[in-house]
Amino acid sequence: MDTVDFWEDQSDSAPIASRIAGTLGRRIAQGDIPAGTILTEVDVAAAEGVSRTPVREAMVRLQSWGFVRLMPKKGALVTIPTASEQRDLLEVRAMVECAAVKDVIADPDQLELLCTQLEGALAAQEAALNDENEFATADFTFHAAIAGSARNAVMRELVVNLAPRLLRLTSLAVRSRRGRLDEFHAEHRELYRAIRRRDLAGFTSAVQTHLSDGHRDYSVGQ
Repeated sequence: MDTVDFWEDQSDSAPIASRIAGTLGRRIAQGDIPAGTILTEVDVAAAEGVSRTPVREAMVRLQSWGFVRLMPKKGALVTIPTASEQRDLLEVRAMVECAAVKDVIADPDQLELLCTQLEGALAAQEAALNDENEFATADFTFHAAIAGSARNAVMRELVVNLAPRLLRLTSLAVRSRRGRLDEFHAEHRELYRAIRRRDLAGFTSAVQTHLSDGHRDYSVGQ
């Protein structure tokens, strides 16, 4: 789970519903389609040049990601994560990442592999300090690499299933730091250094502060 491709397969062989869900999902996550917007099957079908059937399937998928709420005979209302959803998602993310780091620091080969992945994500973040969408993708990739290194297969599966919601939270956090993305980059470097020196306690403290502070400055629903 090192890119956002897990939910946005745009290949010609992908089902139409999957492509539509991926396109709309990315736009919602990036804020191009704001909360409160009502998406209708008719409008989306017309824009995509398809029938309403795959659009209906795409809407169901968007609802499963927590991006919309289906309203009978009205369409799909784009939602905003609630405060409790934000809290629960970040708690799970911190738990999985700390468990993963505990595993990785005990395995020199896995440690080197993860550090290489994180170095790439850090470089991508630095190159995207003036591009919020690209930075959010690199930010998500950084944390996904950590979570994906967990030995516990159930934990990895859990994070994959929650990935669209986590990406949306990442995008919200990045937009709240507009003009100050170097702060996130510096925090990520601190997390990387803790992993590199096999400092689980240091990583645990840093990641909890990082998630708490980074997701404090944007509004969520009640």
